[in-house]
Amino acid sequence: MPSVEPEAIREHRIKTEIIVDADDKEERAMGWYYYLDDTLNVPFLAKWKKKGRKSTAAVEEKQVEVLGMAPEDECLKDMLVEVVYPDGKDEDVFTAKLSEIEAIDADSETQEALADWQYWLARGYKF
Repeated sequence: MPSVEPEAIREHRIKTEIIVDADDKEERAMGWYYYLDDTLNVPFLAKWKKKGRKSTAAVEEKQVEVLGMAPEDECLKDMLVEVVYPDGKDEDVFTAKLSEIEAIDADSETQEALADWQYWLARGYKF
């Protein structure tokens, strides 16, 4: 059962801009990937709420800088972003699930794209 009520505007955007003409899982994943890649204005600061494997409770919360989407071939099952700790170096870049990212300092377009992804997950939609 979905954990959020349907939102007409968001549903319309998802159907007409993000997964439009997507016929299978891979096309839906790539629709999301390109929408997020185009819409997230990076870099931005965020909280990374890393969850434990067996629990939905946040285990660890760290501040990171989101640098961009992970390579598309890594995003066929889930949307991943490349992040670095604020004082990290280029070689310290790693991936995090976008669902575990909460923007701290991001523009409204980025906030809306993140909210779209969270909404998709909360409604129980799948690729």
